[in-house]
Amino acid sequence: MSKSRILYVSQHVVPFLPATQMSSVSRNLPQGIHEKGREIRVFTPRFGKINERRHQLHEVIRLSGMNLSVDDTDHPLIIKVASIPTARMQVYFIDNESYFKRKFVLRDADGNLFADNDERAIFFVRGVLETVKKLGWAPDIIHCNGWMANLLPVYLKEVYKDDPYFANSKVVCSLYDEGFEGSLDPRMAQKIAMDGVKKESVSTIEDPTFHNLNALAIEHADGLIVGSEDLDPQSLALLDQRDIPTMRYHGEEGYVSEINNFYDTILEGKTEAVAE
Repeated sequence: MSKSRILYVSQHVVPFLPATQMSSVSRNLPQGIHEKGREIRVFTPRFGKINERRHQLHEVIRLSGMNLSVDDTDHPLIIKVASIPTARMQVYFIDNESYFKRKFVLRDADGNLFADNDERAIFFVRGVLETVKKLGWAPDIIHCNGWMANLLPVYLKEVYKDDPYFANSKVVCSLYDEGFEGSLDPRMAQKIAMDGVKKESVSTIEDPTFHNLNALAIEHADGLIVGSEDLDPQSLALLDQRDIPTMRYHGEEGYVSEINNFYDTILEGKTEAVAE
């Protein structure tokens, strides 16, 4: 029997960016799941704050070179890769000069959100899915971490629903309290619809707040995990309304086995929630 394949799509990963609950889980969970016998791939944005020399990032020419259109403008997709030696784990980076060269992550030097954060999220998610196809690697589960990755379920279910690489893929979203105040570009839903997503499928983010991006993931995922102890009550209420496998907050230690078992629940097609 072949090993199941888990694709991790994570907004931040230690040690490339500072440690938070999300970035730490995004680093430790794939290693732990790999050690349990599953195949893994890990993708993250190549934010300009990431030191390429220190972490020895290098471009993967055979995967780069594609253009992705966002809001009717073409943007070259660049794929880079680096290893975490202590984990014998590779991480793929989605890169583009316009979106990710700046030496900050999500905010400028004055603490303001970048005006194109919506497009950066769109480019990231589409870049991951297109690169996985180029790799010829069909994932059984796609595990999303962070609000940027929350766009992936709706893209998978609508734009890539007939793609043989993703025909049997299930999407799990971990929901965190690591977000932002205010809203992204009000045209975000319109830009996503230009890619072939039905307008009604992204109506939740007509006002693209952090809460609404979490809600979008809740609406379209096949499984949900509470990744933060202090996840907001609104998100928890929405999560309780979905009749899909759900895992309550797993704490900061010992979660690898719990999530590994949760993957089996998803793969076996069960619908019951997983107890706290």
